Amino acid sequence: MKILISNDDGYLAPGIVALAEVMASIAEIVVVAPDSNRSGASNSLTLDRPLSVTRADNGFYVVNGTPSDCVHVALTGLLAEKPDLVVSGINQGQNMGDDTIYSGTVAAATEGYLFGIPSIAFSQVDKGWQEIAAAARVARDIVLRRFDALQKPYLLNVNIPNLPYEKLGKVVPTRLGKRHESEAVIKEQDQQGRDVYWIGLVGAVRDAGEGTDFHATAHGDISVTPLQMDLTHRAQLANLSEAWV
Repeated sequence: MKILISNDDGYLAPGIVALAEVMASIAEIVVVAPDSNRSGASNSLTLDRPLSVTRADNGFYVVNGTPSDCVHVALTGLLAEKPDLVVSGINQGQNMGDDTIYSGTVAAATEGYLFGIPSIAFSQVDKGWQEIAAAARVARDIVLRRFDALQKPYLLNVNIPNLPYEKLGKVVPTRLGKRHESEAVIKEQDQQGRDVYWIGLVGAVRDAGEGTDFHATAHGDISVTPLQMDLTHRAQLANLSEAWV
């Protein structure tokens, strides 16, 4: 099995180092990751300049672009053979509910999925790397499951509580929860007295009911959510068709 690994925290992040280590124990791996933290990059591709690829001391390929850039470059120009699986992460912090829209971690996996490759995004709930080894073991366990029952390609979003391995609960199939609107921007002034704005915090959780990713991880379980890229609102499409006739 050949696995392509990427992330959005950058090639030096403990999460991708741990993920690469466990994946290397079960497969042939190639790591292609951003040169710096690109959290919140979503599915953006760099179109206004060329991208450079260098090789780090640890053997990882480093791209001066977004997570989607990394996977795109790997699949269309860097790799001689198509991988069997794309994995992304392990992200420092959760990617649940609306987070998935903005997440560079999820976007890297999405790029693989768009190229017809089964892809999985891994995130660890809460900040801090103290239990990253446990999260990496979970990632290995999940990849070894292979999900033969799923239609390929598949796109899975996995969130792992920040707990020791032996204290983690079961793997739970979930749907995405929902957040309230994000908080307002934070207005400050730079050294020249000009107004500048920081993006505000994410909104509080609104839908964390049973069956959601928020609910599962809050109870110590590992959330696995299947995602899709079709954004069509089917009910509204029917309403629009009726209104247009």
